[in-house]
Amino acid sequence: MKLTIERQALQDALDSVRGAVERKNAIPILGNLLLDARNDKLAITGTDLDVVIKTSEVAEVTKPGRTTVGCDLLANIANKAPAGAQIVMELDGSGILLVKIGRSRFRLQTLPADDFPSLESKDAKASFTLPAEQLSHLFSKTEFAISDEVTRYYLNGTYLHIAPKTTQGQNDSHLRAVATDGHTLAQVEVEAPEGSDTLPGIIVPRKTVGLVTDLCKDHDNVAIEVSDTGITFAAGDTSITSKLVDGTFPDYGRVVPMNNNKLLSIGRAELASAIDLVATVSSEKARPVRLSMTEGLLTLSANDADVGNAVNEVEAEYTAEPLDIGFNSRYVREICSHIEADRIEVMFADPGSPTLFRPAGSTSDLYVVMPMRV
Repeated sequence: MKLTIERQALQDALDSVRGAVERKNAIPILGNLLLDARNDKLAITGTDLDVVIKTSEVAEVTKPGRTTVGCDLLANIANKAPAGAQIVMELDGSGILLVKIGRSRFRLQTLPADDFPSLESKDAKASFTLPAEQLSHLFSKTEFAISDEVTRYYLNGTYLHIAPKTTQGQNDSHLRAVATDGHTLAQVEVEAPEGSDTLPGIIVPRKTVGLVTDLCKDHDNVAIEVSDTGITFAAGDTSITSKLVDGTFPDYGRVVPMNNNKLLSIGRAELASAIDLVATVSSEKARPVRLSMTEGLLTLSANDADVGNAVNEVEAEYTAEPLDIGFNSRYVREICSHIEADRIEVMFADPGSPTLFRPAGSTSDLYVVMPMRV
């Protein structure tokens, strides 16, 4: 193998794939990247056995070939190389990768390419293309609610499925993403794209959700292919293939309130700022805050026996009967940070029932928070 590649092109490729590589692992080759040079392109692949990321960049290939080399080592070399430099990589007969950058020379240890693992391709159950902006919306707005409890592994990802939705008497299918940690629930949806009607309900792991969200930043559209055990996201010259969480997502519809009839309408920034300010006095991990609603006014309060107390009043639209309810302030602030609308609608039933948060006027995005005793 011998090739020449521009420094920025190599660095871009390495930045794309290194997210799949775990720095600490018991299998040496998982710390390596697969380099495959042919047809005037250098394809680079990284994996942790659960996720595989592959990308390619234009290169001058004078001798096709394959090998694997340490991810962090090659990335550091590319990062420190002069801007605009041409990097020459050549695999010698002893399995050493020679890297030349101007007058600099590196001799890097490699491992056989044939030993590099891969995720087997399965028969696709569904194939469709989604605008990157919509896919990013589905994942970025639900990622924060994914549980990290190992014992409840079936909550360690975002549940992606086709859901019917009735709008003005018309039944339309929507592609819906849901995540929950048992305390908060995030549900967002977009119009189902052509070809997604055969999509089975799948759980996309947290790591993959984050990697795909980053992939969406640099592309317009993402092609998605789903099998029984895996999913592939492809955009441009980059693809991310991931195993799915092997479990059954709970019936989340049972905790989404449908009859909450006490409506609070308030500015998103005002609510987030008021809760953050009041929670300052709380030294408890949950930083509990009490919300007290009366007509036209929201009063927020927090009390800590060792620190003191705080009260903050904010004007808001509220006409129902007075209500007091407590929340973990972090959950509410997190929701506020993921809602883009200027105003938030909060719908209550009573102090002990799940509360619904949604962007004002939205029928596609909603968030549910379980209250707490304050």
